[in-house]
Amino acid sequence: MREFGELESAIMDTLWQAERPLVVREIRESMTYNREVAYTTVMTVTNILHNKGVLRREKAGRAWRYWPYASREEHTARMMCQVLDGSGNRGVTMRRFVEHCSDEDMAHLRDVLAHTHRGVAS
Repeated sequence: MREFGELESAIMDTLWQAERPLVVREIRESMTYNREVAYTTVMTVTNILHNKGVLRREKAGRAWRYWPYASREEHTARMMCQVLDGSGNRGVTMRRFVEHCSDEDMAHLRDVLAHTHRGVAS
């Protein structure tokens, strides 16, 4: 399941990597994308992402300054929950997911479960 198109992903990646909110010009100059994109296109897509609820914004003079509503990890976790909610059988879906996890991912999962079970937040 992909939530973002290619340009949306490039914009989100740029904003997730930024250390501060960015105006459209800065997003366009900083993003990695396989072709030149017009300022107005980036402006339109950032507005769409704002309307989807994944970006926040504030007025900065005549421009808007954008930043992600949630961290990449928080956003991904929310998407994982949405996928799980729509899976039909949560238990089977979780089992199939775990069957596809690498040994390293399983070690991370065990660690998270152990810390969560003890009430320790990471």
